[in-house]
Amino acid sequence: MRLRVTVMLRQGVLDPQGEAVRHALGALGFTGVRSVRQGKVIDLELSDTDPEAALARGREMCEKLLANTVIERYEVEIL
Repeated sequence: MRLRVTVMLRQGVLDPQGEAVRHALGALGFTGVRSVRQGKVIDLELSDTDPEAALARGREMCEKLLANTVIERYEVEIL
């Protein structure tokens, strides 16, 4: 079973990488970009066949390793 984990900074947490991208886009002539939030996408291939078990394992992986839950939020979806 394939899972996709999307990790983003929580609202209110400063995103210096996103701000650097916003600034660079402006320098390249892309006007009107008010803000950029940068995150990461992680695709996992699991041996699970039960969708609920796979999602639970994906969430556990996020809680233990893939996301810093103090400053990041995550979403786990089946592909």
